[in-house]
Amino acid sequence: MTITPLAIPDVLLITPKRHGDARGWFSETWSQKALAGTVADTAFVQDNQAFSAAKGTLRGLHFQLAPHAQGKLIRALKGAIFDVAVDIRAGSPTYGQFVSAELTAEGGEQLWVPRGFAHGYCTITDDCEIFYKVDGQYAPDREGGIIWNDPDLAIPWPLDGEPILSGKDQVLPRLKALGPVQF
Repeated sequence: MTITPLAIPDVLLITPKRHGDARGWFSETWSQKALAGTVADTAFVQDNQAFSAAKGTLRGLHFQLAPHAQGKLIRALKGAIFDVAVDIRAGSPTYGQFVSAELTAEGGEQLWVPRGFAHGYCTITDDCEIFYKVDGQYAPDREGGIIWNDPDLAIPWPLDGEPILSGKDQVLPRLKALGPVQF
């Protein structure tokens, strides 16, 4: 596995090796041994899968508050996404900053988004399937979010026009309305 810290070093781009032959390929996408010292101490408790039919579907920016915060390991099973993590940790030197990465089924890249970050993604192809592992149970009463187009964040979403959003994601607050969050 290749592990690359992004501009916010707690967020990691993890690219598993693929071993291929005439039949196809094999890849080890999670290995506690290979990820020792980084994500390996994480105890994942739930796997999630999402499908988005249309390019330009935007999900996020979501997070869960303590005591049910979640770290996420995200990858594309089909298609490609523009994946974003926003640091919302109180007292963090990178508070209010974001990092992004393109995750493709073809490349097998994964993004580790630790607790204390809002997470979202935009599909950049039709028919996207996303798989992610989380280290905390879903708790609807502890969920929060930030509006996708917060001008203070100025995330350069790869959109051709307006995104396809859920009703919930259309009415999320700006980051400055939330202030730093305790995780």
